Amino acid sequence: MVATEQRKATWRQLGPGIVVAATGVGAGDLVATLVAGNRFGYALLWATIVGCIVKISLAEATGRWHLATGRTIFDGWSSLGRWTTFYFAPYIVIWGFVYGATAMSATGLPLAALFPVLPLEGWAIIAGIAGLVLIWFNRYIVFEKIMTVFIGVMFVTVVGLAIYVGPDVVETLKGLVPLLPPGSAFYTMGLIGGVGGTITMAAYGYWVNAKGWQDSTWMRMMRWDNRVAYITTGVFVIAMLIVGAELLYASGIALTEGDQGLIQLGEILAERYGGFVSTLFLVGFFAAAFSSIIGVWHGVSLMFADFVNHLRKQPNQPVAETERSWPFRAYVLWLTFPPMLLLLLGRPFQLVIVYGVLGAFFMPFLAFTLMWLLNSSRTPREWRNGIISNTGLTIAGALFLVLCVHEIWSTFTGAE
Repeated sequence: MVATEQRKATWRQLGPGIVVAATGVGAGDLVATLVAGNRFGYALLWATIVGCIVKISLAEATGRWHLATGRTIFDGWSSLGRWTTFYFAPYIVIWGFVYGATAMSATGLPLAALFPVLPLEGWAIIAGIAGLVLIWFNRYIVFEKIMTVFIGVMFVTVVGLAIYVGPDVVETLKGLVPLLPPGSAFYTMGLIGGVGGTITMAAYGYWVNAKGWQDSTWMRMMRWDNRVAYITTGVFVIAMLIVGAELLYASGIALTEGDQGLIQLGEILAERYGGFVSTLFLVGFFAAAFSSIIGVWHGVSLMFADFVNHLRKQPNQPVAETERSWPFRAYVLWLTFPPMLLLLLGRPFQLVIVYGVLGAFFMPFLAFTLMWLLNSSRTPREWRNGIISNTGLTIAGALFLVLCVHEIWSTFTGAE
């Protein structure tokens, strides 16, 4: 591919990064960081920053593959052999089934707290159907605008709350020094690997193409967009860690893990600062959770549709065409309605094990396959990995591999 003049990177062109930031920072990420602040104060602040740097390298590599080659990430995976299909097929089906229930439940929690006229399950179902309607009847450009609104709401509420409770500047600076408090090793790696990092990182390339960035002339813009995305993610994460450190750690309050911890935080805020502050936080909680619903409903459905199109020997369809295709809409339906059974019946133990094992493999799978693709002749020479990219992806892959082993061990043994 012949080198062409790079387009200018401008604030007005930002978009896919906003989408990936809004999708990647969900309720689970907020509570994980909040609990980190709750348990260890500011001591793990450095880990959240390292995590953002790791995600920048991964998302940049995904976007670079799409722009440099004109091929999708699944097209790249399929070029590595049929084994990638054998992994991806059960993963995306089972992951979507369980994630759908998790995302709807997380969104239902703040709604049930704000409007207790319906039980959690009722609000969860409404949230899932609302996400379906938004994605079904809109295209990327409208979807991006909606996600921009949610990012704005999250920024005002989450960052505003951190400013309101008042960070300890000295302790914040101390938290930039890499230290591991007793008992924090795997928790730290989970914080680095988990915040803002899921299958939606692989969806970033599809959103880049949906924006209209189709070739390497957009590389500079994509890299700027990606950095803004994960700096934004870092701001949210640091804000929640400040809240945990200032509001909970100093007071010795033990926070419940899981999404219920955010509801507990809302109750603590109501006691200390009044109902208005608590309500604003719950609105931010809803924005984080619901933006993850519509982000996954759109981005992962694009990936599934691309997967199906490859099986049908129709690869690399334009995103505008894919959004109207039956595989895209079938996966949106799969994310919405079958998971409602899990909301009502709970998660079968065997399904949890399979979900945990397949999910644990995805991030090392993404990191190492990107290294493979971007160091090979599949990528034009000028856009192949350099030392910095290879270092970043190697660190990410090694980290996620350790987390993968730990996750599988925990799934089968129940050990922390």
